[in-house]
Amino acid sequence: MAVLVAMLILLVSLLSPSYSEESFDVRQHLSTVSSYGAGKVIAHNGFVPSTIPEECTPIHINLLARHGTRAPTKKRIKELEGLADRLEVLLSEAKQGEEKGNVSMEKIPAWIWGWKSSWKGKQTGGELISKGEDELYNLGLRVRERFPNLFDEEYHPDIYTIIATQVPRASASAVAFGMGLFKGKGNLGSGQHRAFAVISESRARDTLLRFHDTCGNYKDYKKKQEPAVNQIKEPVLDEVSSSLVRRWGLNFTRQDTASLWFLCKEEASLLDITNQACGLFTPDEISLLEWADDVEAFILKGYGKSINYRMGIPLLQDVVQSMEQAIKAKEEYQTPGTYEKARLRFAHAETVVPFSCLLGLFRESEGTEFERIQSEQPLELPPKPPQKRNWRVSTVAPFAGNNMLVLYSCPANNLNKYFVQVLHNEVPVPLPGCGNKDFCPFETFKEKIVNPHMGQNYDSICNIKLEQPVSSSPVTASKSSKLLSWFFSPKKTDEVQSPKHDL
Repeated sequence: MAVLVAMLILLVSLLSPSYSEESFDVRQHLSTVSSYGAGKVIAHNGFVPSTIPEECTPIHINLLARHGTRAPTKKRIKELEGLADRLEVLLSEAKQGEEKGNVSMEKIPAWIWGWKSSWKGKQTGGELISKGEDELYNLGLRVRERFPNLFDEEYHPDIYTIIATQVPRASASAVAFGMGLFKGKGNLGSGQHRAFAVISESRARDTLLRFHDTCGNYKDYKKKQEPAVNQIKEPVLDEVSSSLVRRWGLNFTRQDTASLWFLCKEEASLLDITNQACGLFTPDEISLLEWADDVEAFILKGYGKSINYRMGIPLLQDVVQSMEQAIKAKEEYQTPGTYEKARLRFAHAETVVPFSCLLGLFRESEGTEFERIQSEQPLELPPKPPQKRNWRVSTVAPFAGNNMLVLYSCPANNLNKYFVQVLHNEVPVPLPGCGNKDFCPFETFKEKIVNPHMGQNYDSICNIKLEQPVSSSPVTASKSSKLLSWFFSPKKTDEVQSPKHDL
């Protein structure tokens, strides 16, 4: 009987893939290339948001948003054009193999024959595309609809502060958002739009939104960690490459697989094409490639090293300062229309991810991880599929991904008059420093979440050379060996370059 049960279990495991082919949507597994709609639908572990008391009203909002869906950069466009040439070489090799009786051409997907990049010949890249404009425009409409009393004032740049980095896709995202936010508030065109100001700081001095580009110690850390990141990603690519070779009969290398995975992400997210490059991979392989991308973001932007998020402390200070100014205006009964009600920022994944870490979001456990974050200790890497994980960059920072911190006035509350609610991608999220509630007393928010990060300033974090070598990172040699033991495929000789462009 026991033998029969074991055989049945084995049969079920063989017939049941890790991911159902019918329910699996590759567009929800594209890491930083995920569109906002795909990233937003991923559930937040069944968390039930607080019911805001009726007497509480929002008096200020801070928004930090990533730019919307963008075109591939010039470097990536060139990579895709190189992929087209490479596929021709692989097809030629396959023809020669067929003549020798070693390869079956019937296995090769039809789309590969004569494939050309959709961005072939394009001389520019990285710009916000129409899909990204829609993401931010509609976000602006929804924010105003959700918080009507915050946006009932006549527009003035001191009341509604809009800030973007100097990167064009970020400032264009700010404009698209503002067009939605202020639609019907002006006299321009049939949509009754109005002009509004978008402020930008110089790239070289932008410590609030481009701290990843101005922090010297972080740039040193990132440069030293890239080989360790490749040590983790390359076995994944080797394993998937071997499977692709067996499945399709083409001699894909590690770099080929990396380029095909990038093509899959661009086609699925930007063009809604999921049956070409994405169709080469199984759901399990896509989940593994996604995990490798997420681990890279974890090490270089997230909880892998405290400097990743500590360099964002000036931004957190700016958020709290804006709330304190709003409270001061409320307490002093300042005339409406004379004080700020919203501070709206538009930047990059390199901004949204560290800021989310400062708040303690997307940890893997409810144990001591939050205390480790505040004591500047790196966290363990996200678990490998098929294990579930909270750290999924398709949720943390998809295109147009955002954090909103809404300040509420609750005059009927005898203990706390002001509360903060944090929304990630417009969904309330639990805060670890507030008993995992999403509606947190402002003073508790400052004491438990903000103040522990305030022991150092930006200069001490970024400009004073570290006495301890940066190699004391989460990816030590022993941990790398442990990670490498997950994979058994032989390594290929071609190297995969980590992308160095802003996301």
